[in-house]
Amino acid sequence: MSSGIWRIFPTLWNTQLRMRGLANYHLSCCVNTLLQTFSATWELLDLLERLEPAVVRSDSLSIPLELKKVLTAMRGDLTQPAPHRDFLHCLDRYCIRLDTQHDADEVFLSILNLMQQQIDDRHLALEIKDLYKISVETHLQCLQCNSTKTLESYQLSLPLHIKEDHNTLEDCMTSFFEHQELRGVNCCSCAHCGTRTPFKQTFMVSQGVKLRSLPRILCIHLKRFRNTRGLLQKLHSRVTFPEHLDIAQILTEAFSTDFAQNDCKFSLYAVVVHYGTAMFGHYTAYVRHRRSGSWYHADDSCVQPVSWENVQMTYGGHSRETAYMLMYRRDLMKEEQKPKFSG
Repeated sequence: MSSGIWRIFPTLWNTQLRMRGLANYHLSCCVNTLLQTFSATWELLDLLERLEPAVVRSDSLSIPLELKKVLTAMRGDLTQPAPHRDFLHCLDRYCIRLDTQHDADEVFLSILNLMQQQIDDRHLALEIKDLYKISVETHLQCLQCNSTKTLESYQLSLPLHIKEDHNTLEDCMTSFFEHQELRGVNCCSCAHCGTRTPFKQTFMVSQGVKLRSLPRILCIHLKRFRNTRGLLQKLHSRVTFPEHLDIAQILTEAFSTDFAQNDCKFSLYAVVVHYGTAMFGHYTAYVRHRRSGSWYHADDSCVQPVSWENVQMTYGGHSRETAYMLMYRRDLMKEEQKPKFSG
């Protein structure tokens, strides 16, 4: 639609190219922020459109049904915050308590896992999981006898350690997939060696991780919170990240032999941001609008348009506004990227 038509119908422009806020209810900034990222994940919305009460377990409060209601409401009247108290009370029943500060990555994984448990339509549940599923294989090699064990697993977000000085996302990803020696408390026992003494049950092990498949939505968790001598601290280290990410160019040696995907390019569409310290903080989100492509900053009920330069301010360093979770969408054909629902 041309810009001239938007000038003729400004109300329609506001409806199509804006985002709806969420009131802070009993310290709900963490959940509010995640709801903004879920709302921008139109692939999830398409799947939830198929969700009916008949395919959900008969709990009095259902996470997937309440999530569907909230995300549908967030496409409604933009002049008022979206109603989401029922969803928050539903989470409270499942130990994501109101009036409590939470870790965004933990709540994100809890919501996805609760949906898996509560959707009886297993095909639909697996489709939702596959949307975020990162398949990996871990190779453990005993440095005593050189025997190797391979384990296949998956994760729904990619947890990346960061250093205390300057980091780039590309370097953090490369470090995650590098071979490393597990020492001390991280050592593993080797069944192949057949040793019996407690001392020899903890051999040094070389660990390597390989990618088996990439998801449509790649969630990256920047591990900024660190437990040091029993004290939880936040790293304000600078971590730069790009708008566009080519995994094939970054992780040239990290693919398993059966990795068969051609689409390894991703585009950033949401950033979960944490303000403050490990013990006292606040979450907001930067989200790219699905139609206009513009960036918005969602701070509970306040939603304002911003620039990519504003998003880059969350790199960290001297600022206490630091990116904590990054949401990337795999680049496919434009026809496949279009949301199926009407805006």
